[in-house]
Amino acid sequence: MNPFAQTPKPPYYAVIFSSQRTAGDQGYGEMADRMVELAAEQPGYLGVESVRDESGFGITVSYWASLEAIREWKRNEEHRVAQEKGRQMWYGHYITRICKVERDYTL
Repeated sequence: MNPFAQTPKPPYYAVIFSSQRTAGDQGYGEMADRMVELAAEQPGYLGVESVRDESGFGITVSYWASLEAIREWKRNEEHRVAQEKGRQMWYGHYITRICKVERDYTL
């Protein structure tokens, strides 16, 4: 499996979610897998890249065709439940950044 998201020619948008996990899984792995599946069903979804180190620090970047697609993803009811569980159980700290990708290039 290619770990790189297959994005179109810019412009498009990136949601960068940096987080520090709390100890223990507490259902996190299953929910994270479900969120990737659910996001892929959303109009405007382009792909995702995600890493986490042994200390629990992780970065997930999801790619979207438009700001409206990002807004709709944020409003998704199942995603909202996951967000609340994240605040209550899974994350000690997180930050979300939304960016417009104006240029990309590859090797």
